[in-house]
Amino acid sequence: MTASGPSGTESASRPAFVLASASPRRLDLLAQLGLTPDRVFPADIDETPARDEAPRLYVRRMAVEKAAAVVRQIETPALILAADTVVALGRRILPKAEDRDTARTCLRLLSGRRHTVLTALQCRPSSSWPEGRTAERVVETAVTFARMTDRQIEDLLDKGDWQGKAGGYALQGHAAGFIRALSGSASAVIGLPLFETAQILRGQPGRWLL
Repeated sequence: MTASGPSGTESASRPAFVLASASPRRLDLLAQLGLTPDRVFPADIDETPARDEAPRLYVRRMAVEKAAAVVRQIETPALILAADTVVALGRRILPKAEDRDTARTCLRLLSGRRHTVLTALQCRPSSSWPEGRTAERVVETAVTFARMTDRQIEDLLDKGDWQGKAGGYALQGHAAGFIRALSGSASAVIGLPLFETAQILRGQPGRWLL
């Protein structure tokens, strides 16, 4: 099992560590904590926001539903970690940019403005590991973009690292050169708040982290 303590050993009673996401960014962030999931099990759920659903309620619901969807399919002892990230302008949830037009619209909305990135996570044990504890966090980060010209936005789109990103940008990508200020957790903006994730894992039975 690769989710081991700092000595490189593991507790014989500790279950498998399952990440309910295929995000390579979340895998990289977990690696910073010294963790590699035993299994990557992306959750297949409907991610459509409910009518008039507030961003904070939506992102929490997504993390909870992702964890629940994976838990239902795992019969062996396991600890499931699920997360979701949204970019919000006020009560407006910006979409994940799956095409250039959507990314352009998002970047024009964000240009010269302050917005909020919300990342929710939930850890939930499988039914066959009753010793585990369900825990969750919602982390809010304020991000401010400098004003961007249309040419600068098109140049960013040419780079391509907006694809599949909430709000049409990646903090670790080329858009970073236009971010004037960030207040909160940078790792949460990328996809997984490391401090809060570590807190949750330290609260689980067994030695997961220092």
